[in-house]
Amino acid sequence: MMIWIGLAGTLGAILRYSLGRWISGKLGTAIPWGTWIINISGSLLLGLLYGWHQSEMISDGLWVVWGTGFCGAYTTFSTFGYETIQLLTMKRYLSAILYVVSSVLLGVAAAFAGVWITA
Repeated sequence: MMIWIGLAGTLGAILRYSLGRWISGKLGTAIPWGTWIINISGSLLLGLLYGWHQSEMISDGLWVVWGTGFCGAYTTFSTFGYETIQLLTMKRYLSAILYVVSSVLLGVAAAFAGVWITA
């Protein structure tokens, strides 16, 4: 099981890095759009996985591999914190506040939506 979690985590980390760079290249870096989009989409995916697991559409093993392994590596709280500190250091207070508030609210809403979709 640990190997599968590690492989899913590797896939999540590679996708996060690649997608984050691609998004930043397309949308710029004034706001950390890459991390923002990745964390919200990862919250949606985790909500879907949770809903499927609760309705017994996926096994405990798949829930752990994809929920913990993939989503755990795909989403990133540490980068979110670091980017928030960067915005504050650059005295971009409004951007930092919008980044934090929208990340938290939309992340929770996305997770809820994922669970709701599977109900």
